Amino acid sequence: MSKIYVLDTNVLLQDPYAIFSFQENQVVIPAVVLEELDSKKRYMDEIGRNARLVSKMIDNLRETGKLHEGVALKNGGSLRIELNHRSFQRLQEIFIEVTNDNRILAVAKNLSLEEEEKENGRAVILVSKDTLVRVKADALSLQAEDYLSDRVIEMNEIYSGFLEIYVSKETLDLFYQKGEISLSEVANHPFYPNQFLLLKDALGSSSSAVGIVDKNAKLLKKLLYDEDIIWGIKPRNVQQTMAVELLMRPDIPLVTMAGKAGTGKTLIALAAGLFQTEDLQLFKKLLVARPIVPVGKDIGYLPGEKQEKLRPWVQPIYDNLEYLFNTQKSGEIDQILAGLNSVEVEALTYIRGRSIPEQYIIIDEAQNLTKHEVKTILTRVGERSKIVLMGDTAQIDHPYLDEYNNGLTYAIEKFKEQPVSGHIKLMKGERSGLAQLAADIL
Repeated sequence: MSKIYVLDTNVLLQDPYAIFSFQENQVVIPAVVLEELDSKKRYMDEIGRNARLVSKMIDNLRETGKLHEGVALKNGGSLRIELNHRSFQRLQEIFIEVTNDNRILAVAKNLSLEEEEKENGRAVILVSKDTLVRVKADALSLQAEDYLSDRVIEMNEIYSGFLEIYVSKETLDLFYQKGEISLSEVANHPFYPNQFLLLKDALGSSSSAVGIVDKNAKLLKKLLYDEDIIWGIKPRNVQQTMAVELLMRPDIPLVTMAGKAGTGKTLIALAAGLFQTEDLQLFKKLLVARPIVPVGKDIGYLPGEKQEKLRPWVQPIYDNLEYLFNTQKSGEIDQILAGLNSVEVEALTYIRGRSIPEQYIIIDEAQNLTKHEVKTILTRVGERSKIVLMGDTAQIDHPYLDEYNNGLTYAIEKFKEQPVSGHIKLMKGERSGLAQLAADIL
C-alpha cells in the first residue's frame, strides 16, 4: 500500500529533487513550506539556489494539472500542495505557539487522523532534517523520518583509499625484487585505480610493503615518492606517505584527503604544492581556498579591503605557511608571499565563473561544501591543473550537511573508480599528543 510523505522545508532546501525520491507514494508539501521557500529564494547562496530550483520544478508540474488536487510524477508517485488540514486545534494544548514548524506538524497530524478514519487508510510520514521536529512528531504519535536519500553511502562505508592485506613472505619478496606484482597474486577481489595496499606477512613477521594499484587495476606497483622529503616535511606514518604519493604524482589531477584534526592534511598539501610550484615550476600558481563557514557565532561584517576581510577565515592556511617558511617575525609571511607572487590564498566565494589552468589548487575544509558546490569547483579546473580536496567529515559546520552527504564524501565516492583521482584517509594525528587525544575522546 502506498504512503503519504509530508515534506519539511529543510528537506527541499537540502535536496531540491527530493520530491522525486519517494517512488510510487504521494508527496505532500504544506502551503507553509511554499511560504518558507519564497522567503529563501532571494538568498545568493546554495540555500537560495535550491529554493529557486524547487520553485521552478513545482511551477513546471503545475502545467500538468492542479497542484492542490495532486499531479502525477514520472516515478509513479504524485505531488500535492496541501491547502487544507491546517487546523491548529488539536495541537494548541501541546504546542501553544503557532510557528512554521508547528504548522507543518499540524498538517501531518490532521492528515494522519483523517487516514486513520478510512477503512484502507494510508500511513502518513513526516520527513524532516530537523531533529526536534521529529521529536515533536513522536510526541504527537506521528511517524517521522530523517531524509536519507541524499546520502552518497551508508553508515561506516566511506572509502578509505587503502587496504591491509596479509600475503606470504614469498609474495613480499617478489614485490620488492620486481617493483610490481599482479593483483591476482595478492588477493582475489576487485581493486580501485590508485588504491593503496599495505602488504603484511601472513606468518606474523615484521616484513611489510606499500604499493599503489595502477590505472587499469591490474598491477600493484612500488611508490615513486616514498623516500622524498618535501620542503623539509617528511611523512611520519604510512598514510602520510600515501598522501605524498598522490600529491606528487602528475598523472593524478584530483586528490581527496580526509582525516581528523591534526593528521597533517593541510601541511602536507601545502608542502607538495609549494615544491611543485616554486622548485619544479610545474604550475604557474598555488591557489589555496576554503569555504567561509564560521565555527560558533559569526563575527559579522569586517572592515578593510578584501584581503583584510578574508584574513580571519584563512588564518589556518597562513599558520601552516609560517611553519613551512620558518618565519620568525609577525607579518613576515605576508612579505614572503608578496615577493613570490605565485601563492594565492582565496575564499571560495569568488571561484564561480573562473577558469583555473596550470595551477595547483588546494581546497581546505571541503566537508563544509555541498554536492553542487563541489561540482562548481571541479568544473573550474583547467588544463594541466591539479586539485586537492581535503577536510574532516566529523567536523561539519554547515546546518544541512552530515558525514554522509557532504561534498567531500560525494567527491570521494563518485571518483573512487576513476583513474584520474586518488584518495587517502589519514588515521594518525601528528600535531601533538594532546591534539590526538582530543580528536579521539571528545
